[in-house]
Amino acid sequence: MSSLTIYKRELRSYFGQPTAYAIIVIFLALSMGLTFSFGNFMRIGDASLEWSFFFWHPWIYMLLAPAVGMKLWSDEQRNGTIELLGTFPVSMWSAIIGKFLAAATVWLAALVLTFPIVATVNYLGDPDNGAILAGYIGSLLVCSTFVAITMLVSACTRDQVVCLIVSVAICVTMVLCGYDDFTREIGKAVSPGVVEAIVSIGVWDHFRSLNRGLLRLQDAVWFTSFIAVCLLGTSTILSAKRS
Repeated sequence: MSSLTIYKRELRSYFGQPTAYAIIVIFLALSMGLTFSFGNFMRIGDASLEWSFFFWHPWIYMLLAPAVGMKLWSDEQRNGTIELLGTFPVSMWSAIIGKFLAAATVWLAALVLTFPIVATVNYLGDPDNGAILAGYIGSLLVCSTFVAITMLVSACTRDQVVCLIVSVAICVTMVLCGYDDFTREIGKAVSPGVVEAIVSIGVWDHFRSLNRGLLRLQDAVWFTSFIAVCLLGTSTILSAKRS
């Protein structure tokens, strides 16, 4: 049994139930609603979609991404199927990669379904589609990071509600830590070095660069490293529970 087999099984599980559809619909409603309301898309004419559209994604993901990932290992532990999985000819890493990619695919599908906003800006103006593509890549990396965090938390508990609460708390912290208004207030009470350390664990600095069309190596390394650490932690926890 390979990662591909696990991936297909998990994907069928997501789309065989209303969960994935509900989350995708909620994401589309929130992202489009915020774009045309608070984002003032039509008034400011934001052809790059940087502020009117992509700006809202981390705020949405910090609440919805854990809802996709909370069952990844909690269900396996609660139902006892994690022991059954251990009897199959599949490595723990294959299962982790397969489950992670399945959850990320749900979000990829949600992002693809936002294509009307891209068609709209191309119809109304002459946007930099390269910058828009970079924004989509940054958006996918942010939600994949939050899914990886949720997977790590899911490996620690068999209770989905606990997993959801803890994961949302961590994701909210990572969004707030890099948000300018928040760090500005924190800076009034702590030293600049502490503020810099707080900002370093937030997603905004790296997401903002991609959102502006800047494909920096350091941002790709930060996201991939963070995801890899979460997946490695998941493997360590699950291996300890199987032994």
